[in-house]
Amino acid sequence: MRLRTLVMLFTLLAAAGLAMPQEAPNDGLNNSLGNLYRLSNAKTLSISPENLTGEKGKGGMATTGSAAHEARELGQGWKVNPFVVIKPGETFTLAEINGQGAIQHIWMTPTGNWRFSILRMYWDDEKEPSVEVPVGDFFVMGWGKYARVSSLPICINPGSAFNSYWPMPFKRRAKITMENIDDREMRLYYQIDYTQSQVPKDAAYFHAQFRRTNPLPYKDVYTILDGVKGKGQYVGTYMAWGVHNNGWWGEGEIKFYMDGDREFPTINGTGTEDYFNGSYNFENQSTKQYEEFTSPYSGLIQVIKPDGLYQSQQRFGLYRWHIVDPVRFETDLRVTIQALGWRSGQRYLPLTDDISSVAFWYQTEPHAPFPKIPTKDALEIN
Repeated sequence: MRLRTLVMLFTLLAAAGLAMPQEAPNDGLNNSLGNLYRLSNAKTLSISPENLTGEKGKGGMATTGSAAHEARELGQGWKVNPFVVIKPGETFTLAEINGQGAIQHIWMTPTGNWRFSILRMYWDDEKEPSVEVPVGDFFVMGWGKYARVSSLPICINPGSAFNSYWPMPFKRRAKITMENIDDREMRLYYQIDYTQSQVPKDAAYFHAQFRRTNPLPYKDVYTILDGVKGKGQYVGTYMAWGVHNNGWWGEGEIKFYMDGDREFPTINGTGTEDYFNGSYNFENQSTKQYEEFTSPYSGLIQVIKPDGLYQSQQRFGLYRWHIVDPVRFETDLRVTIQALGWRSGQRYLPLTDDISSVAFWYQTEPHAPFPKIPTKDALEIN
């Protein structure tokens, strides 16, 4: 039975163009199971506080650092600088890489308020970031509370280990920063694993954008992404959805407007839980409760219930990855979703909820300017 499952998996990957080792380029960037045995000239490197430049043979050389006191009896090579401290108002450069290559994995465990730590990524000397997202929301933890996540590109493991496996190619340079907008310092353990290798000419650049509307005006449609210009593919959505009404909140439809669509979209979903690969309110028919789940491509990972005192609103965390079904566009893209519940008389009720989102996509550069990241007060969860 296990062999049959593997055969089916590789058949699916091959159909999606993800597991064809006889055609895969020898560049170290195609890392599906189907070509792990193939040799490559790519170089594997890693950046962490113990090797801030990622240079070959330069790891663990610190004699002073964040844990120098703990390592005082052991000395160099014994976990002298395993984390960095980012002071209030400070922006710390996590990685600065020159040459061609791709970031393959990011692990980190940030302390403090995850909404007040802004993760940014820049490709090939661009002035404006291609990624600008609060670190918690980038790793689908928008409510500031831990939940376990087992998906292909994002994994959240005990106790608060954030992992990203999104491939992030660059052709000249890559830069990743973290800004601490909190009034408290943060401690950050992190590791960025990457490859130095030739990048295919048709490689697009990774992008991620955060938005929040609280509350959503009555009869307004929530915008997940707008203003995208260029060619690329949309690959994922994360939403932190705070409900302000009683009753079911997920009747709204997602819409993808692409390549000149104006009034009506090319892709029109049938409901919020349908888009996130659930059905019928995410309800367990036996328990009559929401049922959380995490899977490779979609999940309802958080159902945060009122506690009977100050935590008075119900909140949800959801993700949907378009990995084997990317939404491809040639010139432009806009993505929206309705906030829709029920009122009396079997009528729809437009909701005025607290909605945050992160859109994930790849596209050619240059990209259109992002909306300005919300202020600290507008980011705060309350």
